[in-house]
Amino acid sequence: MRLMALLALSAAVQAADFRLAVAGLGGEPDYEARFAALAAEHARLAGGEALSGPQATKAALQAALERLAAQSGPEDTLELLLIGHGTFDGLVYKFNLPGPDVSAEELSGWLERVKARQVVVVATSCSGAAASALKSPRRTVITATKSGTEKNAVVFPRYWLEALRDRAADTDKNEMVTAAEAFEYAKKKTALYYETQKLLATEHPLMDDAGIRFALVRFGAVQKAFDDPHKRLLLARREELETAIGKLKMEKAAMPVQEYKQRLGALLLELARTQEAIDK
Repeated sequence: MRLMALLALSAAVQAADFRLAVAGLGGEPDYEARFAALAAEHARLAGGEALSGPQATKAALQAALERLAAQSGPEDTLELLLIGHGTFDGLVYKFNLPGPDVSAEELSGWLERVKARQVVVVATSCSGAAASALKSPRRTVITATKSGTEKNAVVFPRYWLEALRDRAADTDKNEMVTAAEAFEYAKKKTALYYETQKLLATEHPLMDDAGIRFALVRFGAVQKAFDDPHKRLLLARREELETAIGKLKMEKAAMPVQEYKQRLGALLLELARTQEAIDK
């Protein structure tokens, strides 16, 4: 195992890793903030670029992929992570962005110009409908849902990010987390979320494995926050707060509007303060 890890690291030195996370349109302030925070965290953990807020437009996404197409080669790797909401009208999946949305077919066309081996993570509602359009021999496609009919907001991206900072995701203990390891970790955590909250599961992640294996993160500098005992507690508290917010949203219809706003506001304030402490 030690030799295999060294060989993988040696090959990685000769290749470049490209990472791009896009936080799509939230529709509500708390979703906007959450999506942007996840994209920013991805950039901190995995490196690369994060697009969020008004800057995360269809034109900006296309331009970012065009830059990657010009910079990358066949030995390089690209992870594209889409975080947010998606829609499916029975024919076409679209990722919701400020301004015009982008369809899976359009995204696939842009990605075809990128020579790097690819993992595309569509961590949105309805994302299962994007899988067939994105399928490619050089690309592994991961979706938060199994079809376009699973339309509720998803928790999968939260656990995809957790896999990048939790050593438990490194199941073969070679100090690297691969896309396959991250998927299995996030899939199990997603299922556990619905079980512990006693909720009907409204998302079932899928991975179309094209046989591509590469490391998303390597332990070391990127793990400092998780290895810090104080920050580990903060990360655990953030997880609790995000879970509480998700549960509150599902209970919204059964409570007075003012009570919902007060409870949501208090949770969002504590979440912001916790994130600020993590970032210090």
